Amino acid sequence: MERRTIGAAALAVGAVGLGCMPMSWAYSASRRRGDESLRAVHRALDLGASLLDTADMYGPFTNELLVGRALKERRSDAFVSTKVGLLVGDQHIVANGRPGYVKRACDASLRRLQTDVIDLYQLHRADPEVPVEETWGAMAELVRAGKVRALGLCAVGARAGRRAGTRLHDGTIRQLERVQQVFPVSAVEAELSVWSPEALEALLPWCRTRGVGFLAAMPLGNGFLTGRLRPGAGFEADDLRARHPRFTAEMMAANQPFVAGLRRVARRHGADVTPAQVALAWVLAQGPHVVPVPGTKQERWVTENAAATALRLTPDDLREMARLPPAQGSWD
Repeated sequence: MERRTIGAAALAVGAVGLGCMPMSWAYSASRRRGDESLRAVHRALDLGASLLDTADMYGPFTNELLVGRALKERRSDAFVSTKVGLLVGDQHIVANGRPGYVKRACDASLRRLQTDVIDLYQLHRADPEVPVEETWGAMAELVRAGKVRALGLCAVGARAGRRAGTRLHDGTIRQLERVQQVFPVSAVEAELSVWSPEALEALLPWCRTRGVGFLAAMPLGNGFLTGRLRPGAGFEADDLRARHPRFTAEMMAANQPFVAGLRRVARRHGADVTPAQVALAWVLAQGPHVVPVPGTKQERWVTENAAATALRLTPDDLREMARLPPAQGSWD
């Protein structure tokens, strides 16, 4: 697989990563199988998809434990990204950016992941009660202690509650400017897909001009861009898509022309090329510092996603995709 670099430290990873969250959290619990997920992780590493993206809140904690089972055998094959800063309660999620907590959380993640160093440690969300510089300073101390190799920030990206005239990621860019004064940012993780391209406006250019890597979360639109989700089929109650306005039966039906466009492009490249691969190839085409991190828990989708690195979209393909109808429905 093609290799890409993250940050000024030139940390090398496979051009497509693996989002591990669906293995333990946020998607249909009845379909989770620990052994199947473990095989998916091993398949990703076999194919060179070395970046494994997890977080302590996924589960909570169980996702790191699962990834740790794979790392115990194959640490040298993997680039481990995990996150800190969010706590999960029964019905809520709260931020915790206190320096003491960050250091304890890192030690706990290291134990669960069965490793002595985290390649990329990301701040999941800034704590409104703690200056972000203090949180970032504690994370920088972890780098100096040899427990972490590089630091990253997850974009806030909230569409709701924005002031008129502000862009989606203006708040994240302000945070990045602040923490960059404390310790270098190696990577930013934010949603980016052909139907949610807002990061192209300001966040991606910010990263490009500063040599910061960009991890594209949800590059397959939470599964919609694969073309395998049927309008009206419904989701299990614990599946985050059951509460997403863009995944109502009405909105999924309204957005079918989007998937049809991806299928048209796919057919031009061969009978075996899928809409998901076209969607990932679009993300890859946004710059050599961009690494899509599609989430899955099955080997076959890991294999399909990894193959997207061999797909080269033509200028005509990209122009056609730029003309696809805007996605219908709120994403909040």
